[in-house]
Order: sequence, then C-alpha cells, then structure tokens
Amino acid sequence: MIGIKGYGVSIPYYRMDRGDIHKTWLTMPFPMRGERTVANFDEDSLSLAVEAGIDCLAEFNRKEVDGIYCASTTFPYKEKLVSAIAGTALDLKSTIRAVDFANSLRCGTIAINAALDSIAAGSARNILVTASDCRLGAPGGDLEQSIGDSGAAVLLGADDIIAEVKERYTVTDEFCGMWRSHEDSFVRMWEDRMVHDEGYSKIMPNVISEFLKKCGLTIEDLDCVVCDAPADIRRHAKLAKELKISKEQLQTTYFDSVGNTGSALSIMMLAAALDKAKPGDKILFASYSSGVDVFLLQVTDAIKKIKNRGTFERQLNIKKMIYNYSTYLKWRNIVSMEEAKRPSLPATSISNLHRNAKILLGLYGVKCRKCGTIQYTQAGLLSSYVMPERICIECGVKDDFDAYCFAAKKGTIFSYTQDNLTSSLDPPLTSAIVDFEGGGRGAFEVTDRSPEEIEVGMQVKMTFRHLFYDRGIHNYYWKVRPVR
Repeated sequence: MIGIKGYGVSIPYYRMDRGDIHKTWLTMPFPMRGERTVANFDEDSLSLAVEAGIDCLAEFNRKEVDGIYCASTTFPYKEKLVSAIAGTALDLKSTIRAVDFANSLRCGTIAINAALDSIAAGSARNILVTASDCRLGAPGGDLEQSIGDSGAAVLLGADDIIAEVKERYTVTDEFCGMWRSHEDSFVRMWEDRMVHDEGYSKIMPNVISEFLKKCGLTIEDLDCVVCDAPADIRRHAKLAKELKISKEQLQTTYFDSVGNTGSALSIMMLAAALDKAKPGDKILFASYSSGVDVFLLQVTDAIKKIKNRGTFERQLNIKKMIYNYSTYLKWRNIVSMEEAKRPSLPATSISNLHRNAKILLGLYGVKCRKCGTIQYTQAGLLSSYVMPERICIECGVKDDFDAYCFAAKKGTIFSYTQDNLTSSLDPPLTSAIVDFEGGGRGAFEVTDRSPEEIEVGMQVKMTFRHLFYDRGIHNYYWKVRPVR
C-alpha cells in the first residue's frame, strides 16, 4: 500500500483586493471578485516550498525522508538544483534523492507520479513532494488579477498512510494555451475560448470519465472531487455540471481568496480536502496542463492521528491586506526603486556559501559537550561570511561542540530596532535580538509584521526567506515572524 502520509501548505500572509488592481489600470470593464495572495518581497517559489515542507514534516522524522522532489514553473535558478537547497534548509539527510520538476503547471502531480513509482519499486520509502509558484501576469491584464502565490507539499510513503493511492492514470496532450519562454517575465495566454474550450473543457472531462470507467466507479461513488481550475473559473463550474458533480462533492478552488497558484493549486486544494476528509472517503484528485494526471485516493483511519489537520484554513485566515498597488509592483521587482546611499555589499562568495551551508541554510549553531550551553553561530545579515563558534561562552572550552539546529525553535524578542534609513522594500527594516526556547540568542530581521505590533517579549518563529540577489546568486537565510 502506497500513498500520502502527511501534507502541508504555505499561504503567504499578504493579500491584495482585485479591485485595487483594476482601478489602477481600468483595462477591464470590471474587476474580478475577491482577493489574491501576494508573496512578500523576501518570498519566492523556493522559500514557499521550504515553508510547505516544514508544515508537512512537522510530525515526522526528517532523517527518514529518502527524497525531495520540488516542482515549480518559477524556480530561482535555470541551472542549479533547487531541491538540493530545499533539502538542506529542511535538514534532510545528504543521501536523499533530490529532483527538480518544471515547465508545466502539472509538474506537481508529475512529481507525485514519479515519487510513487520510486516507492512502488522499492528504491525509496518516503519522498517529500513540494509544488510552489510565484508567477507574474502582465500589469493591466486579467492574469495579474487571477494569479496567486502559494506552496503545498505531500509526504508519500509505504506505511502509516492517511490516503492510499488506489489507481492513477495519465493522458498527455501537446496543447497548452498558456506559456512563458526563457525571455518572458510574464505569463502569456492565447485566445480565451480556444484555450479553455479546446483544452481544459474538452480534455479534463473526457479523462475523468475514462478514469472512472477504468476504476469501475461512477461520480456518485466519490466523496470529493479535487481538480484544479483554469484561469477562467467558470470552466471549473462547467466541468462539474457536465460530469454531474454535486456541490457537496466538488472541492472549492479558493479562487476568490487565494487565486490560481499554478503548479501548487491542485495539491493545495487536496490539502484543504484532506483537512475535512473522513476514513473511507474516496477522493478523485486531478491536475491539468498539457494533459491530465488523475488519482483515486481512499482515506484511511490513520488520518485521525494527523495533528496538523486544519493547516489550510489556519493559514488562509491569517492575513494582512495590501492597499497600495505600488507595493506589489515594488515587491515583484516590476518597478525599480532608488537604492539607499550606502556602501555596496561585499561580493557573494560561493566558497563561503558552500563552507557555511549548514549554518546559513540549515540554521545550525552549537551545543557545548561539557556544560550544555547552546550558542547560535551568528551569520552576517547581508553576507555569506560567517565566524563559526569555537569557544564556549560559559565554560571556555575550545572546539568541543555538537551541532544544534535552531530552525524548528520558537523564540522571544529580547530587544529590537526599527531602521528607516537602511534600504528595505518594506520599510522600516525591523531587526530583533531573539532568545530561543531551550537556549541560544541571535539577531534576525523580522518579516510578515506591522512595525507597530513589535514589542519586547513577543513570540516569534523562524521562516526561510530570500535575502538578496548578487551577480546571479540568490542568497537565502532565516528571518523571524510573529507567532499568530
């Protein structure tokens, strides 16, 4: 028996009302309803994948994960293994199989199929699959309003399954009316009726019908149908009507509150469905783009033991609205801002990034073997240079430490400062001295916060973020955000 062991999501804290986008450009007769998620300026598809992985693995031993398959159409690198960075940040073992899946909005379910094949073949026991996207629609277009940012993850395995994969089926089709070349910053889309009527609305119902015949089932036998939606949400309702899927069976797309989250959409919707699923439920799970991947899942009694249930609704309901459209343009680097009049940063060193990967990406410090004192090896907030701890500040012993990971530790703000003069895309820059639970202290930027809410004694948690970009190198590090 193979299937899903756990799941997680990463829904950005910030949202934007589609009406605010519409009134800026007035290029459409009326705005789309609702709001969309907006990744913070320090979030991207990699950081969202890591956050979804943290959420998914909260109840599992990370050293038992044999592989990490990351899927996205917006990876920060075109030639560098992003899943290897994610695996390091998630503190997975070095012997994992790391794979990147890209170039299709269906790459998340393609990665799931590949992971299931590996587990079925016996080459792996547990594989983490993440899907995340931060796509851009051109300013003034409907895609700018319909697209949302998000990440999702599932842990697949061969034991302690919460949802068994009973059957799966794939149809590949060359047609895809949405695309982005290596030169494009924004998603392109062909004529609406051609894209949806000749693509999604024709292919998706046919594949689902054929799959049900293969399984010997009818729509009435299903408890939940999870299938992602195209850019035009009306086609999702049309699909349900054509296949006679009832309102109670059809999993909502959350288009009005999140948006179309690309490769993460179908897995994000599945997480929402699993939050409410009961043992014995049959779930049809499908994803569309240049064909269709479709799965039949059956929920097991083990789902009652998942402590992380409700994660989707919790993250969905924790939010802050962006009321200034220019903030979005600035965060997505669509418009350039004047840089602060400060000296240039030191050049990023690949050697130092490699030498200190465990400290920078894994957030490791040390614990003294003699007296047990815990120390964080403080990295420079804007450089890859690190001075590793060699002397215990309590007992003075030299080079006698065990590695100690801070990434999963909560902390408390000891002191903080708000800097209005330094360069920041979300001024003022908030920095805090944080005392970790269990011991240790470090200095970190505070993100996903309102400046006025910061106070001494506030509880914070670690979050993996994009720090800065230097000569083709994306620098990542950990920040803190308020516990909400």
